[in-house]
Amino acid sequence: MTRAVRAAFEDRRYTEVETPALQISPGMEPHLTAFATRLLDPAGEGRPLYLHTSPEFAMKKLLAAGMERIFQFARVFRNAERSHKHHPEFTMLEWYRAGADWRDLASETVEVVREAFAAAGGGEALYRGSGCDVTADWDYLSVEHAFARHAGIDLFATAPDPGQPDAAALRDAARGIGIHTADDDAWDDVFFRIFLEKVEPHLGIGVPTVLHSYPASMAALARRSPQDPRVADRFEIFVCGLELANGYGELTDAAEQRRRFEAEIAHRKELGREAYPLDEEFIAALEAGIPDCAGIALGFDRLAMLATGADRIEDVLWAPVAGG
Repeated sequence: MTRAVRAAFEDRRYTEVETPALQISPGMEPHLTAFATRLLDPAGEGRPLYLHTSPEFAMKKLLAAGMERIFQFARVFRNAERSHKHHPEFTMLEWYRAGADWRDLASETVEVVREAFAAAGGGEALYRGSGCDVTADWDYLSVEHAFARHAGIDLFATAPDPGQPDAAALRDAARGIGIHTADDDAWDDVFFRIFLEKVEPHLGIGVPTVLHSYPASMAALARRSPQDPRVADRFEIFVCGLELANGYGELTDAAEQRRRFEAEIAHRKELGREAYPLDEEFIAALEAGIPDCAGIALGFDRLAMLATGADRIEDVLWAPVAGG
C-alpha cells in the first residue's frame, strides 16, 4: 500500500518531503495532548519542544518557500490516546496542493484510497462488522444535513452568529433527543456528543462519506467558505463509521490565523489544559505569503485496518508502543 501511494503521488507530480518531529508548537486543537521534551545545547542549557501531532505547520512553511505539491508519511505523536483505533505513535499521510480547493483534494483522496486498496487486493473495506465499497461513488454530505438526517437537529439555528454559536440552544436541542448535557458545556462539546452518538455511526456505511462544510467555529486552520459564511472549507472522510482523513481549504490570512490560535489557547486554558506556544515562524510564513491551497491528513494505519479488516490498530503495526 505504501509503494502504491508513493507511485500515485509521483504520477501527480508531488514531491515527498520530510520535516522535523520536534516543533515549537505541536498543534493547537483543544482536545489533543502532546509529548513534551527539552532540547539541550552542548552546555546543557535547554528549551521546551514538543513532538508534533501533525506535520502541518512545517509543511506549510515549505509552501511559503515556493513548493507547490508536497506529501509526507509522517510519524506523529499524541499522548493520552490509546484504544482499538488510537495509538500514541502512528503514521499520518499528509499532502498539500497549491491552487486547489477542498473539493479538488477530496476527489484526489478518492483516487489515492482506491489505488491503495487495489494494491492490498480489493476494494471492500471492513471494520468491526461494517462494510464499505471504496470503488463505488462516494457520498458527499454537509454537516448541516448530517445533523438533520441522523439527529433531527437544525444545527445552524443554534449558531445565528457563526463565530459565537449559542451553546444553550444546542444543549436544549441535545436534551430533546435524549443526550445528557451539563449547563456549562460549550457548544463544541455538545456538538461532539451529538456527533459521536447520533451521526458518526452512520457515516461511511456501504460507501465512503465525505462530510463537508463544518461550522465556521470548528475549523481553526480552514478558511471560511466564500459561498456561505456560516461554514468553513473543511471536510472529513469516513469509511465504515471510522474517521479516516481531515482536510481543509487552507487559511492563508496571517492576522486571522493569529486570532484563531489565540482563541484556541484561551479555550485550552478554560479546559484546564496546557496552553501550547504559538509558532511565530508559522505566522511569519503566512505573512510572507502562502498560495491558495488545500491540504489533507489521512491516518495511514487506519487505511491499512480498513483494507485488511483488522479490528485494532495494533494489528497493522510492526511493533506497537509497549505498555498499552
